[in-house]
Amino acid sequence: MSKLKTNYLGIELRNPLIAGASSLTSNIDTLEAIEKAGAGAVVFKSLFEEQIQLEELELENELQEYNERHAEMVKLFPTLKHAGPTDHLDKLKKAKDVLEIPVIGSLNAMHSDTWAEYAIAIADTGVDALELNFYTTPKNFEVEGKTIIQSQIDLLKDVKEKVKIPISVKLSPFYTNPLDVIRRFDETQVDGFVLFNRLFQPDIDIDKEELVQSIILSESNDHRLPLRFTGLLYGNIAADICAASGIMNGQDAVKMILAGASAFQVVSTLYKNGIDYITNILDQMEQWMDKKGYSSIDSFKGKLAKKNLHDPFAYLRAQYVDILLRSNEIIKTHTLK
Repeated sequence: MSKLKTNYLGIELRNPLIAGASSLTSNIDTLEAIEKAGAGAVVFKSLFEEQIQLEELELENELQEYNERHAEMVKLFPTLKHAGPTDHLDKLKKAKDVLEIPVIGSLNAMHSDTWAEYAIAIADTGVDALELNFYTTPKNFEVEGKTIIQSQIDLLKDVKEKVKIPISVKLSPFYTNPLDVIRRFDETQVDGFVLFNRLFQPDIDIDKEELVQSIILSESNDHRLPLRFTGLLYGNIAADICAASGIMNGQDAVKMILAGASAFQVVSTLYKNGIDYITNILDQMEQWMDKKGYSSIDSFKGKLAKKNLHDPFAYLRAQYVDILLRSNEIIKTHTLK
């Protein structure tokens, strides 16, 4: 697969397919299967500060139960082996020791004083790069959007000062102007952007009349949002672009490279089709490249980015206007089906 080689975050990958952070990338056996199937890199399951705090609270509660020991106690010691990030970091280090492909750590923190602390701990495991997940759930009417953005930029600068491995930022699309926000992040000399973070949304069970949480996997059409912004950003920022969400097969992957992505992440397709499907995706990409006469990823990367197109409306309103003008035709076609 030498023709699929690419460079992402300054790291040479054997191909642009990266297994994104999920429960699949937290198990050593599964990680080895992902590597064997041909993935270019993996993002180890994210370290969540909320999870760390919960584990520490659970351990503290169990320890308090043993403050007053007596002869009739069934057990004398708490059952938790670790508190905080220790277990996660141990697994991450083991993954790095076992795998030959690059391993990228992932971090979701909440408080400014802990981002750098956990980032340093992850970097110390020997990972090749670090992915920071920046998003915020609006819950305070008084906080202005610019305040949130500036705090994220400040956090990134702080982490970059203390961690010397390559850093990418995984963003949500829910900014007023994602292009401006990404440009400002890019000015910090961040190494890459992952577009976009797929956030879980609440739902309501109308029978039980309660909020519920459910996992909804991506569909192929979900790749259109990262494709649009990849095409708009390519050639206009210094950092690499990694597309994520809705990349289900080799055809979706090729689209992202044509738009300007250096790499792409897959998660949902692995849950739906199995880890071995990685091989199919890479084969589909190579078959398309052979058909088109491309000998490398760089030979077609960004070919259909806005910067390389003469159409001034590319990636803007052209598609929307075209659909409006042909609405009757589209409705008729779908009705006949």
